[in-house]
Amino acid sequence: MKLNELKPAPGSKRSRKRVGRGNASGWGKTCGRGHKGQKSRSGGSIPAWFEGGQMPLVRRLPKRGPRRTGHKRFEYDIINVETLNLFDDAAVVSPESLREAGLIKRKNALIKILGDGELEKQLKVQAHRFSKSAIQKIESKGGTAEVLGLHANPDNAA
Repeated sequence: MKLNELKPAPGSKRSRKRVGRGNASGWGKTCGRGHKGQKSRSGGSIPAWFEGGQMPLVRRLPKRGPRRTGHKRFEYDIINVETLNLFDDAAVVSPESLREAGLIKRKNALIKILGDGELEKQLKVQAHRFSKSAIQKIESKGGTAEVLGLHANPDNAA
């Protein structure tokens, strides 16, 4: 068997219906569309949601709940200050080092450092957001809190 010898199975292909070729064909004059009206015209299809001109259901029902348009919500992976005690003194704590330590599961996750617990080491912490108490606790031990700007959020620091 060769590619040029392939044929569809018998009965699987039908020739198209040629309408408007005289009354003797059985599909002449109105071509099976009936008489007059929108559905008899070419391009005269009615959408499934059309209700004959009355006020559509989606516009009759009251609007409830928030309708956000254009707002984007950022989801952060949260790390508490006491968790940072796992790192060595004077270490640089970055999203990559947190991922290597197994504290963050998602790739390219946004990180927020919260001030729960006590910090015992001097660290340079890099994250996308910090709480005010976290910044105080990091800087009180002589460390620094560096904000990474990876998304358009104007109030990123606090």
